[in-house]
Amino acid sequence: MMRLSLLPSLLTIGLFSLIDTYGQVVAGMPEKPVSPGYDPHAVFATGFYSDQREPYHSPNGAPAANYWQNRADYTIQVRLDTGKNELTGNETIHYTNNSPDTLHSLWLYLDQNTYRADARSNYYTSGGPDQHTNGTTLESVKVEQGGLHADAEYIVTDTRLQIRLKKGLPAGGAKINIIISYHYTVPGDFGNRTDYVSTKNGKIYEIAQWYPRLCVYDDSQGWNTLPFLGSGEFYNEYGDFDYKVTVPWDMMVAGSGELQNPQEVLTGKELARLAAAKASDRTVMIHSAAELGDPKSRPVQRGELTWHFKMYNTRDVAFGASRAYIWDAARVNLPGGKKSLAMSVYPVESAGDGAWGRATEYLKASMEYFSEQWFVYPYPVAINEAGIAGGMEYPGIVFDGIADKGSELYWVTAHEIGHNWFPMIVGSDERQYAWMDEGFNTFIDVYASDAFNKGEYAPKRDGEYAPGGGNPVEEIVPLLKDPLAPVMMTRADGIPEKYRHPMAYFKPALGLVLLREVILGKDRFDYAFRQYIRRWAYRHPTPYDFFRTMDNEAGEDLSWYWREWFFHNWGLDLAVQNVTNDPGKGVEVTIANLDRMVMPCTVELGWKDGTKQRVSLPVETWLQSGVYVLKVGGDHGALFSVTIDPDKVLPDVNRENNVWKP
Repeated sequence: MMRLSLLPSLLTIGLFSLIDTYGQVVAGMPEKPVSPGYDPHAVFATGFYSDQREPYHSPNGAPAANYWQNRADYTIQVRLDTGKNELTGNETIHYTNNSPDTLHSLWLYLDQNTYRADARSNYYTSGGPDQHTNGTTLESVKVEQGGLHADAEYIVTDTRLQIRLKKGLPAGGAKINIIISYHYTVPGDFGNRTDYVSTKNGKIYEIAQWYPRLCVYDDSQGWNTLPFLGSGEFYNEYGDFDYKVTVPWDMMVAGSGELQNPQEVLTGKELARLAAAKASDRTVMIHSAAELGDPKSRPVQRGELTWHFKMYNTRDVAFGASRAYIWDAARVNLPGGKKSLAMSVYPVESAGDGAWGRATEYLKASMEYFSEQWFVYPYPVAINEAGIAGGMEYPGIVFDGIADKGSELYWVTAHEIGHNWFPMIVGSDERQYAWMDEGFNTFIDVYASDAFNKGEYAPKRDGEYAPGGGNPVEEIVPLLKDPLAPVMMTRADGIPEKYRHPMAYFKPALGLVLLREVILGKDRFDYAFRQYIRRWAYRHPTPYDFFRTMDNEAGEDLSWYWREWFFHNWGLDLAVQNVTNDPGKGVEVTIANLDRMVMPCTVELGWKDGTKQRVSLPVETWLQSGVYVLKVGGDHGALFSVTIDPDKVLPDVNRENNVWKP
C-alpha cells in the first residue's frame, strides 16, 4: 500500500577540526585517536543465526527438501446490491492440510468485522473511526469431510472465525470443504481498502477482503491469527480461485484473473477491441467515454449480468464494479515471448493524457520492467482501477487514486503493481513484517522510475515521493538519531503512524540500495536477490530466509548489516581525526568510527596539484577497533584535502567531520 510521507531534511551535528599541512595538531583536536560509542563486539557478534534455524528451511535460505505448505482453493458466487450497498455471497473453500500435524480446528479471517463499532481496530490508536458497519453476517457455515456434510461448530472472535472440527483433519494431504453463506454492507469512504464512492456517471465499488478466507497454518508458528487492525495487511495461503460476480446489467466488473465469459458480458464491438488490444503495444479503448450511459453499449438492457473470473496459484482476488468505467488495454511483452494484458478502468473525471489516459502505459511499462529485471509476471491480466482507496494492491489488480495525475499516477501505479512481486508472488507475512513487502517493493520501483521513458519521472529517491530528487542517505539521518523510533522488525501494527512510512517503506528500501550499490555491488546483489525471489515464489519466507539467501548467494557474512540496519537504528559517524603530511615520506590519515554502525567507505585524498586518489576501506576495517590509520606512501606533494565518502552514499549522521582541509 502507498502513503505519502516525506522525511525531514538533513540535520547535522559534530565537531570540525583542522590540521595544518605538516601535521601539527590544531587547538581542539584530540591528541589520541578515540572512537566513543563504538563497540566492534556488538556489531560483529557471532551467533546471529544460532537460534533461528527451522527444520523446513535450509541454512542457505532455500526451502528444505521437506518444506510443506497448506493450500486453499475457492469457489465463490456473490451478488452486489447497489441500492443497499450490500454484498451477498456463497463460497466453498477446498482446504488441503499438507502439514505434518492433525488439525482439530480451522481458523478463518472475517476482515469486514474490522468495521464494527466493537472491533479491536477501533482501539489500538487514539481517536478511532466514527463510521461503522455490522461486519460480516454469517448465514450458515457447514463442513464436508469424508463424504459427510454437517453444520459447523464455530465461534467468531473479532476478525477471526474458528471452526472446531468433530473429527481432526489428518496430516499429509487430507482435504476438507467449508461452505459458507454470508453478507455484509460495503463501507463508504471510510473503508480505506474496500469502499464505494459516487461519480458523475454512477458509483464505483472497490471490493476487497470480501470473502471469509483461511488463515495461514505454517511451519513457523502454526496458525497465524493476528487480528486485522489496519496497518498490518495480509498473509494468505495460495490456491486457485473460481469466482462469479452478479451486478446490474449496465455495470462493468474488473476483477483479478481472466474473464471466462466475455461473450456474455461484452458487446461484439468490445470483444473486437479487446482482441485488438491483446495484439497492440499502444493503448486501445475498449469502452469509451462516449459510450457511458448508452444502453446499446451493453449486451443486455435490463436485469443483471454475471461476470465469471478465474485466477490460478494466487493468494487473493479483488474486483471493482461501476457503470462509470472507461476501459482501455494494451499488450504486455514478457521475457521468453510470453504475453499478458494491461488494462485500466476509470471514470470520465479521471480521463485525459495528463491523467488516467496514460494509466495503461504506466502499468504495461512497470510490468515489463519488473519481469525483465526480477521475475516474469505470471498472470494473464493486470488491472489499474481508479477509486478512492488511493493506492492498494491485490493480485492482478491495483486500486489507485481517482485524482492522480502525471508523476504521482506513474509512481503509485509502479509501486502498487510492484506488490505483485512482493508479497503476491513472494508470499511474506505482511501482518508481521511490513518491510518485507513495502520495503522490497519500494526498492524495486526506485529503479523502475529510472527506466521508464528515458527517466521521465526519475529520480524517485525518497522511498516513495521525492519531486526533483532528494539524497535519501541524508533524509534517513533524523530517523537514525531519533531515540523513539521503532526498529524495522517491529510488528506492522505496532509501528506508530509517524514512523510507518520511514520504517516500512523508506529505511528497508534504502537498506537494499546500500546493499546493492555500496556493500555488494550490483552483480552480486542482483544474482542473490533473484535467487531469493525464485526460491520463495508462491511460498512463505521468513526474514531469516532472506538474510541467509543473501549471505550464501552473495558470498558474504552480512550478519553485521542485518543486525545494525534491521534490528537496530544505529547511527554511522565516520570522522577524520588526524592528518600528517610529510611531502617526502607520505600521508597518514587517522579515521575514527564514532557511532555504533559500520560500513565500508571510500576515502579521497586531494593534492594541491589537482590530482586525486581514492582508497576503499572494507567493512573489516572496523572488525577489531573503531580507529584506523590510513597510510599512503610516496612523494605526492602538499595535501589539500581528505574526504570520507566523497560521493555521499553513506548515511553519515555528521558530515562536517568527514572533511579535512588545511
